[in-house]
Amino acid sequence: MLLADGFGDAIIGGGERSGSDNIVVYDADHCLKILVMDGMTYDEAQEYFSFNTLGAYVGEGTPMFVWKMTEQEVHEAASSK
Repeated sequence: MLLADGFGDAIIGGGERSGSDNIVVYDADHCLKILVMDGMTYDEAQEYFSFNTLGAYVGEGTPMFVWKMTEQEVHEAASSK
């Protein structure tokens, strides 16, 4: 499993999917908080995280970043597509 540098405190567990390697799962909101605590504004943190972290696929073991949602929010997001 691959780790995302600097986001150890944001790990919420591991994930698995049939036919794929297990991966580390991070709380995306917590990752943004870490970047802000390191000196970025929230907007800078969002841009950095989006481009440098979410946009960095490094193979099968690439970590997953989760945006926590309620069941209602999931249904709303699914119906808006």
